[in-house]
Amino acid sequence: MWFPSDPAQTPAERFLSEVSSAGYEWIEIGPYGYLPTDPAEFLEQMERFGLRVSAGTVFEHLHREDSWEDVWKQISDVAALTRAVGGEHIIVIPEPWRDHRTGAALESPELSAAQWAALTGGMDELGRRVLEEYGLAVQFHSHADSHVGYQRDIERFLADTDPRYVNLCLDTGHVSYYRGDNLELIRTYPERIGYLHLKQVDPAVLDQVEAEDLTFPEAVRRGVMIEPPLGVPEMGPLLDAVAALDRDIYAIVEQDLYPCAPDVPAPIARRTHTYLAGCGTAALEIGTPRGTV
Repeated sequence: MWFPSDPAQTPAERFLSEVSSAGYEWIEIGPYGYLPTDPAEFLEQMERFGLRVSAGTVFEHLHREDSWEDVWKQISDVAALTRAVGGEHIIVIPEPWRDHRTGAALESPELSAAQWAALTGGMDELGRRVLEEYGLAVQFHSHADSHVGYQRDIERFLADTDPRYVNLCLDTGHVSYYRGDNLELIRTYPERIGYLHLKQVDPAVLDQVEAEDLTFPEAVRRGVMIEPPLGVPEMGPLLDAVAALDRDIYAIVEQDLYPCAPDVPAPIARRTHTYLAGCGTAALEIGTPRGTV
């Protein structure tokens, strides 16, 4: 789910039921307020559907002036709930420079040197505090229409942040959205791969994105995110490369579909689960977050 509340999204209880019936065991908390924010109520729902929590998810805008208090308030709310319900990670996504719904430009797509330093320094401080105060690991998630999207941005971010406090949620779809090489990132930065979001993109729609300078919301409406094995990156080699890291890594399955008819996600979730089960994923913990698939 993209938003805490939106009639174009799958209702929370239906999401949980369909995730469970499709065979998944793990979810993320997603937008704060989409699922219960009371830990007891949340855990009751998880037990009802046989699910567990791997992580909480938040957006950040630390490159902006005087942003720390606002970002930390979101982080602390989500981190407290995540810890209370058994999660181990906080996924931090850079706030897109375009509006989530309309795609309208909200700020420059480029950061100044000072803004970049504020982002990376702020992420180090955020990661340190989340680890020390909540015992959770921060994983940074590159994103389309954000200031950390292209592979060069991801590599620069990793070079400028402290691996003790910040590592990478490798979202295979968002990396491929900008024609990045997921395998190269895994092989070059094996120690920085802390978490996975598994998704594929449709190269034909990517051609439209580039030719027409499409916003991410419009690209999603045109079907840029597509169920495997119909898109890129190829899942088998990628999962083999992650398994070769020889450590426990959560793998969350996604497909951005907003907005879509309510009957669309569940069959995709079932087919994707079946497909990934044949891609050597035994070493990975597979789940699905926020009703995105």
